[in-house]
Amino acid sequence: MSEPLVIIGNGMATARLVEELNARALGRYAIAVIGEEPRLAYNRVLLSSVLAREVSRGDIELKAADWWRAHGVTLLYGHRAVSIDADIRRVRLANGATLPFGKLVLATGSRAIRLNVPGMDLPGVVTFRDLGDVASMEQAAKAHRRAAVIGGGLLGLEAAYGLAKAGMEVSVIHLMDRLMERQLDARASAMLKDAVEAKGIAVHLDAETAAIKGDRRATGVLLKDGRAIAADLVVVAAGIRSNSDLAVTAGLDINRGIVVDDHMQASKAGIYAIGECAEHRGVCYGLVEPAYEQSRVLAAHLCGEAAAYDGSVLATNLKVSGVNVFSAGDFIGAPGTEAMVLSDRGLGTYKKLVIKDGRLVGAVLFGDTLDGLWYSELIRTGAGIAPMRGDLIFGRALAERSLAKAAPPRPNSLAA
Repeated sequence: MSEPLVIIGNGMATARLVEELNARALGRYAIAVIGEEPRLAYNRVLLSSVLAREVSRGDIELKAADWWRAHGVTLLYGHRAVSIDADIRRVRLANGATLPFGKLVLATGSRAIRLNVPGMDLPGVVTFRDLGDVASMEQAAKAHRRAAVIGGGLLGLEAAYGLAKAGMEVSVIHLMDRLMERQLDARASAMLKDAVEAKGIAVHLDAETAAIKGDRRATGVLLKDGRAIAADLVVVAAGIRSNSDLAVTAGLDINRGIVVDDHMQASKAGIYAIGECAEHRGVCYGLVEPAYEQSRVLAAHLCGEAAAYDGSVLATNLKVSGVNVFSAGDFIGAPGTEAMVLSDRGLGTYKKLVIKDGRLVGAVLFGDTLDGLWYSELIRTGAGIAPMRGDLIFGRALAERSLAKAAPPRPNSLAA
């Protein structure tokens, strides 16, 4: 008899977990997926592309309804889980129904941080986390002309790009001294600022929000230095926080996220967490690839395989406001490291590789990111780069050619 496995959260991590489980142990678990959003799982990375009308809502759907049915998964989307009783092993839904579980996975993701400033609850102030937010922004773009995006990180720039493509005049307001400071070094960030401004988007750095202006509706953003930026739509993209409210009802250990061990198990047996809601060794990852790695490990563990999650090399490989950017590892360069840099401002490309003890430990690429995943793999494995060091900055093809030349000749088996 199949063991009941309930997964709360119907996002990218869940879709990958179900894929991995079915590849390993079809029929071992009777899987039920609970999702609060009234739709099938979709690719959140492409939300700005939907807003910019580059892709449709259907294009970002991860799996069709037929796929879930064919794999024996009970989908309960449009239902909100409100509590977990870990003792009797049941999940209660908002409609009063309960679901029993043998094992439970929390994949509840994160929620947008709303700033603690006056006016944040005014109509016309939205966050940017799901398709519902995209719909609100689309409606605003039809009726209004000016938008302000608070936050110059990845989500904020993606929102700004989508709104500009939708025809709005857009301003980005960022607290820090450079855009995407968690993913880019100062030089790449400056190039990104130029690229964003070239699309007609105004960028305000070192800008702290003091209040949202307006009486019945948002009319602008007031900064602490006294500047006022007019806006009919204000998008708050100032960070995310682990969505761990359900874990509280289950009595699980929570820090910045739901605390999990190397098997992704929370503090009570048979309950697990993956993705943005999980905290592993003190780290909450806000990126897709770590969630996928955690899903693979958890699926293997649930199927009785020896598997452990050791953490992820932080890597970002995305198109931001129409520009390709990539970073991984220690791209800033800690003491004891050295940097290799190749830059062509005319072509709009920049590469920086950080080396330590004969190994690649960090990389940041702007414009040309073709070799990003290869650099990421070198960082993850800690492979020595000495034989190809001279060509490493020029990319994989040239570097591996150098590596092949440096390799000792193979013995001739006939001569032997």
